Amino acid sequence: MATPQTPQHTISALRNAARPLTGGDRDYDALLDLVGDARFVLLGEATHGTHEFYEERARITQRLIEDKGFHAVAVEADWPDAYRVNRYVRGRGDDRNADEALSGFQRFPNWMWRNTDVAAFVQWLRHHNEKTAGPRVGFYGLDLYSLFTSMEEVLRYLDQVDPNAARQARERYACFDHYHEDTQHYGYTASLDLSASCEQGVLEQLRQLQQRAADYMYRDGDEEAFFYAEQNARLVKNAEEYYRTMFRGRVSSWNLRDSHMAETLAALAHHLSKDGEPSRIVVWEHNSHIGDARATEMGEMGEWNVGELARKEYDGQARLIGFSTYDGFVTAASEWDAPAEHKRVRPGMPGSYEALLHETGIPRFLLPLRDGIDQDVRATMEERRLERAIGVIYLPRTERHSHYFAARMAPQFDAVIHIDHTTAVHPLDQGGGWHAEEPPETYPTGI
Repeated sequence: MATPQTPQHTISALRNAARPLTGGDRDYDALLDLVGDARFVLLGEATHGTHEFYEERARITQRLIEDKGFHAVAVEADWPDAYRVNRYVRGRGDDRNADEALSGFQRFPNWMWRNTDVAAFVQWLRHHNEKTAGPRVGFYGLDLYSLFTSMEEVLRYLDQVDPNAARQARERYACFDHYHEDTQHYGYTASLDLSASCEQGVLEQLRQLQQRAADYMYRDGDEEAFFYAEQNARLVKNAEEYYRTMFRGRVSSWNLRDSHMAETLAALAHHLSKDGEPSRIVVWEHNSHIGDARATEMGEMGEWNVGELARKEYDGQARLIGFSTYDGFVTAASEWDAPAEHKRVRPGMPGSYEALLHETGIPRFLLPLRDGIDQDVRATMEERRLERAIGVIYLPRTERHSHYFAARMAPQFDAVIHIDHTTAVHPLDQGGGWHAEEPPETYPTGI
């Protein structure tokens, strides 16, 4: 039933505009029509641990690959770990199955990528590539947390193509040695000028690698290997700056991280464009990264994100698709580096977009938000309302403060997929804090 704050005619208009999702093959015809000839489709998630978000993103991505010829999937994950998956799905490397290919994801929160839904999609992508006559679809990471792993990968590449340059690189990267792979310790001491910054060394290493690109590719004959190494060197440069600025404030570090992800997406798009054919890429990230920040409280605080940068850089060529849920369950931790838990998600707060979409009474639906939608729907979805964001940590006791922000959904996304009741992803590595059975009603407050 509609609440007094939501007129019945508005709920009726939302119901009429909604495209129910029934699990059928044609569920996403309207979404593919909305995509049209766009080169970039950014698929979000309202949490980092919801089974249905991963499942539906995979279904959409499969259709984009099969029906629209998309060339790659780029995800909110570290470049080296995702590249191991990339080798597997393209028939390279030594991994025998998706579980092994995903085993590089050891850093918290590994359930984001080491879960049964991602494993199923990775296996599907491997089979798709084995039977396709066209270019093989890749799987890539956009994030920048792999500072030390990426340094190792740069050195491994240079050891093979230019041992003298490898020795120089080791000297430059030695600046990090006494931090024992503790990135936060480095960032803290460098930001307070308690130790020398490694900035100049990592910048010089990237420049040298790029200057010698033609020579390395001539010697090695492997353009893909050089691209992988170059992206690792770029990641080291950007990650060094990220960790050095993270103690100065959220806005600076957030903007650096999303700028890096947008920069990586651009480099990937350029690399995959062949013979005059522009590449087409699907992106999987949290709503907070792929929704246009200008339509949110984040933007008002000076933050930008991948969605905003993509709309600016690829005028008319990016589609931003958000996800929403009203209640259910989620895999999340209670603090950083803590074990994954199976948690109950509270119902959406009154006055929120989650509560509004719940009022339609439709269990699952796609709501287009671009031109041509009903004016009443547009006006409603342009209102400033609360919107929920659950990352890898979920704190129900402080939910309003910890997980809600103000937004205007219509300019934030081109469409939103609402799944009213959702379930948690199943980690491939289930620790002692994660149990498949439903948590009790009082969970996690334990009243």
